[in-house]
Amino acid sequence: MITSNHNPYLLYLVTDDQQSLTTLEHVVREAVAGGVTMVQIREKHGDVRAFIKRAQTVKAILQHAYTATGRHIPLIINDRVDVALAVDADGVHLGQTDMPVVTARQLLGKDKLIGLSIETEQQLADCACLPIDYIGLSAIFATATKTNLVTHWGLAGLQRAAAICPFPMVAIGGINHSNLTDVIAAGADGIAIVSAISHADDPRQAAMTIRSLLNNN
Repeated sequence: MITSNHNPYLLYLVTDDQQSLTTLEHVVREAVAGGVTMVQIREKHGDVRAFIKRAQTVKAILQHAYTATGRHIPLIINDRVDVALAVDADGVHLGQTDMPVVTARQLLGKDKLIGLSIETEQQLADCACLPIDYIGLSAIFATATKTNLVTHWGLAGLQRAAAICPFPMVAIGGINHSNLTDVIAAGADGIAIVSAISHADDPRQAAMTIRSLLNNN
C-alpha cells in the first residue's frame, strides 16, 4: 500500500455520464472543494466531441483548484486515449477490451498515468508485467452503476489481491460510507466513488465526510 501522505488514489471520483454538463460542473467543483484526490471522466455514449467538451470543462475546474490551493488533482479519461491526448489529461483508465496497455503507453509516453480495470484472478496475475501505474479492482460489491460484472471480489478477495498486486490498487463497486473503512483496511490504496458523491444532495459534504473517514482509518 502507499504510505506517503500524498496519495492521489485515495478518493477517486468517477463521474456519472448520465448527468448534464451543468450538473457535472457542479458535482466536480463541489467534490474538489470537499477533498477528492483524482477525477475520472466517463462518457459511454460514443460522442467524442461531447466527451472532449466534458473533459475540458473538468480540466478547467481542476486547474482553477490548483491555482487556488496548489493541490494537483489528476484528470483521468476513461477508455479513450485519443480524448486524453486531445485535452492533455494526466492519464487514462482502460478496461480489458479497450486499447492494449502497451499501445496506449507508446502513444501517451512515460509520464502519463495508465490505470487498468481488473476483474478476474487471471487478469490480476497478467497485469504484473504491463506498463501501468495502478489497477482498478472491480467490483468489490454489487452495484447498480455497472451490471455486466465478472467478479464480486468482496473483502476477502480484495485482501488476496492486495497481497500480490505490485501496483497501487483502487477499489470500485458498491463502496459507500458504511463499508469504505473496511475496504481500505483490507488493502486498497484508494476507493473509486460514483453515486455516493455524484448523486448526493451536497457533493461537497459527501466528499468531506468520506475524506474524513479515510483520513481516520
